[in-house]
Amino acid sequence: MPDVMEGLVYKSTGSWYIVKTTGGEVYNARIKGRFKIDADITSTNPVTVGDIISFEPEEEDARTAIITSIHARRNYINRQSPSHKHLHHIIAANVDQILLICTLKEPRTSQGFIDRFLITAEAYHIPAILLFNKSDLYRKKEAEKYDQWREMYEAIGYKVLLTSIAKNEGADAVAEALKDKATLVSGHSGVGKSSFINRLVPSFALKTQEVSGWSGKGLHTTTFAEMYDLPGGGRIIDTPGIREFGLVDISRQELSHYFPEMRDVLPQCQFNNCLHTNEPGCAVKEAVAAGKINEDRYVSYYNILESIGGKHY
Repeated sequence: MPDVMEGLVYKSTGSWYIVKTTGGEVYNARIKGRFKIDADITSTNPVTVGDIISFEPEEEDARTAIITSIHARRNYINRQSPSHKHLHHIIAANVDQILLICTLKEPRTSQGFIDRFLITAEAYHIPAILLFNKSDLYRKKEAEKYDQWREMYEAIGYKVLLTSIAKNEGADAVAEALKDKATLVSGHSGVGKSSFINRLVPSFALKTQEVSGWSGKGLHTTTFAEMYDLPGGGRIIDTPGIREFGLVDISRQELSHYFPEMRDVLPQCQFNNCLHTNEPGCAVKEAVAAGKINEDRYVSYYNILESIGGKHY
C-alpha cells in the first residue's frame, strides 16, 4: 500500500485537484467514488482550494493520487452556486484574509457589492481589506468618493488601500498586507485582478482582458480558483471575477450582526427582534440620526435587508 501523504490544494478543475506537499512535491489528485464531507454543507464542490488533505499516490513514481480525507477547515467562504441556486459553491478554505479589489471607474464597483462582500467576510469571521485600484484614472469626483469611502470603512475597522497597478503605485503597502498570510483576492471582472497578481509575481503570466465596452463590466478570465505562493512568504488565491455576490445562509434577523458599527448598539434596541426599519426604540436608527453610524451604510443595510425577502415583524 502506498504511504498516506498530506498536502495543500492549490487548484480545482472540477474533477482533478493540484496538490502540493510541504516538501514542494506536486500531485494531480482526484476523489475516488463517493466522498463523505461535512453533512452541514450543501456544496457543489466537496474539495476546494486551501483545503489540507490526506492522499495516497496511485503508483510509486507517479504524480497522480487519490484523496482519502479532508482535514477540518479553520474557515471557508462560499457563495450561491451560479448554476444551482439552492446549493453553495465553496470559493476557498483556511483563509487568513480577503482582499477585495474595487474600482471607482472602468468599471465602477458599487457600495452594495462591497457591503455584501464584507457581510460575507464578517459571517465567516475572516478579516477583509478593500483595495481601490486604477487611481491613475481618478478625477476630482472619484478622488472625493474614495476619500469618503475610505473614511467610512476605516472608521468601522477595515483596512483601505489605494493603488494604480498600471503605474505601480501603492504596491509596497499591498505587499506588506499580504506577507505571510493566505489571502483570497476577489472583485468584479475588469478591476485589474489578473494584472495585480502578475505584478506581485510576474512568472504567473495570467491572462488579462480589457473591460467590455458595451456593458462596462469585465470579461471573465479565470474559470477556477487557484492558489499561488508569494516570493516573500504567504499565498494568494485568485478567484473567478464575480458579477454578483449572493449572500448565503444569512437571515434578515442576523443581517445587522454583520455590520460592525451596528453590533455595538444592538443590545440597546427596545425589541430583541428589531430589524431597525420601523420599530420604536431602535438604537440603530438613533445612532444613524446622531451621526454615529454612517447614513450610507444604513441605507445599504436597508437595501440588502429588502433583497433577502420575507416580511417585517
